Amino acid sequence: MATYKKRGYKPKANKEKEVEDVVVDEQDSTTAEVFNTLDETASKTEDWVIKNQKYIFIIIAVVAAVVLGYLGYNQFIAKPKQAEAMNEIFQAKKYFNEAVTGTAKDSLYTLALNGGEGKLGMVDIASEYSGTKAGNLANYYAGMAYLNLKDYKNAVSYLSDFNSEDEVLAPMAKGGIGDAFVQLNQTEDALSYYEEAAKMRANEFTTPLYLYKAGVTALELNQADKALNFFNKIKEEYPSSTQATNIDVFIGKAQGLTN
Repeated sequence: MATYKKRGYKPKANKEKEVEDVVVDEQDSTTAEVFNTLDETASKTEDWVIKNQKYIFIIIAVVAAVVLGYLGYNQFIAKPKQAEAMNEIFQAKKYFNEAVTGTAKDSLYTLALNGGEGKLGMVDIASEYSGTKAGNLANYYAGMAYLNLKDYKNAVSYLSDFNSEDEVLAPMAKGGIGDAFVQLNQTEDALSYYEEAAKMRANEFTTPLYLYKAGVTALELNQADKALNFFNKIKEEYPSSTQATNIDVFIGKAQGLTN
């Protein structure tokens, strides 16, 4: 019986077959080496884990303790403490607000600082509830109360401890420090804080206010060029502000000193 062969079929030569066998053997060898390397690495890793498992467990325990401690502190200490602080600060804020709008300012600011009606004042709240939002806010109110009572060193101390991202309170705290330094005859320090307060936020209330105070203070320090820059900024960028009402007078004064 005749054997059918496909057209173009050629039996492989012995040399070609040998080359294929070599390639296959090399691939098998490489694969084996890879698996051997992986086995060795895994074995070394297992040995290292076995030798150091005591320390690994200690590290895991420490991390777990830190996480659980943080969660426990936040849930059972920080939150209740914050709620308690907010309850305490309510009455002190009431005294402060009444001092701002009322007539018996000194006595009301003193009550805001020291407390009344069985509630703590801002000084004790800032101390006893340090680390809470209410404790931080107490620093601001205490600083402003001291500023109004003309206790400028305490004003600087408490306002410096206040940290906030608030649009208005943050620059007002810096500006309050500037006001205190003016009264302490530390005019250069005052100018620095007024500039910082003006740059902190861009709004229609605090920005022109502290640009104006910075300008006036710069004039007192014979820095007319700097003052002129502050006054021009008020005129150009905050024309509707209270400080812009008579700003041309201050611009003229600053220009006269620069000539």
